[in-house]
Amino acid sequence: MILKAVVVRVSQVLIPATCVAIAMGMSAVVVAQCSQCKLYNPIALPTNNQIDDTLSEKDIPTGQGGFARDYVMEFKEGESVAIDLASESFDAILTLLAEDGSTVAENDDGPDGSNNALLFTRIAKTGRYIVRVRAFGETGVGSFRLKVTRLQPVSSDRRNPLIPKLRQILK
Repeated sequence: MILKAVVVRVSQVLIPATCVAIAMGMSAVVVAQCSQCKLYNPIALPTNNQIDDTLSEKDIPTGQGGFARDYVMEFKEGESVAIDLASESFDAILTLLAEDGSTVAENDDGPDGSNNALLFTRIAKTGRYIVRVRAFGETGVGSFRLKVTRLQPVSSDRRNPLIPKLRQILK
């Protein structure tokens, strides 16, 4: 009777019953079933590296009264990236996390003094990274736009034949 109440209560917070059974020391068969349970599943960004989404009370609680939503991306060593987070609904904070969970870069307010967030960073190691969108403190939930741009280095005159031509035109 108590077990049933625990399972029902736990299922309300989105933990499958097979995972509850593991916690209670059930069989190896149940352990195998739970290996497919995903309690944390960051969202893959679309191929255009931009998304319009909504931060809600169903997202990851930050422990400060706010919420966060995670997106996963692959980056290569040496890449320079710009990550832009804009929201009119909440004071945005943007964090880039490495595979080991360490913070690579973070920004609270945009360079224009707004509550949006913009960060630039160079990737030190090829791998999977988490782009975390969150609201400052208890400032809330709401819609936002997240955009990741892979920056390209400016070519020298020797590599790009158009640069000398452009210089001649601009004289």
